[in-house]
Amino acid sequence: MGQSWIEVNDSMQQGYRYLLSAPEGHDFGPEFRPDLTPPEMLALGVFGGKYMTDCRAEFPASWFLEARLSPNRRDHSLNWFSVDASQPLSVWRAKGWIHPDDPRGWFQWYCRYYQGRRLPDEDERQIGRWKAMRRHIAQLRRHCDPGDRWCRPRQRQALLHWAYDSRAF
Repeated sequence: MGQSWIEVNDSMQQGYRYLLSAPEGHDFGPEFRPDLTPPEMLALGVFGGKYMTDCRAEFPASWFLEARLSPNRRDHSLNWFSVDASQPLSVWRAKGWIHPDDPRGWFQWYCRYYQGRRLPDEDERQIGRWKAMRRHIAQLRRHCDPGDRWCRPRQRQALLHWAYDSRAF
């Protein structure tokens, strides 16, 4: 794969550039095996449909063909489980979870990682955060009957936000 540069100019970043050095959707860290791709997540409804409305030019148009987006404000009815499972970005900032290269948070990191950007230290940190979400899968298995996709919908929606397909357990 040839390397290429992406330049970002949206409402949260201007003049930010990053290098795509891995093939899209491949060469992930050995412990990072998400169930869902970014376009699948967008089609399922994540983050109330508001997350990607002003930065679409950065990503392939195909990602948005079936995306459930809300142009004006978050609309939780667009989420797969129709519930709010997000904390405001201000909370993420206060907890130190936001890296300067990805001011929108984990999903922005994942979209860029999926496309082929690699930032070794940040990749390791974000993959560690992704792995920590597994505890929610264990809670669903402990408290929900097998096949009951609507048990604990807020927790299931949160897992969708982290590329775990919570509909599968």
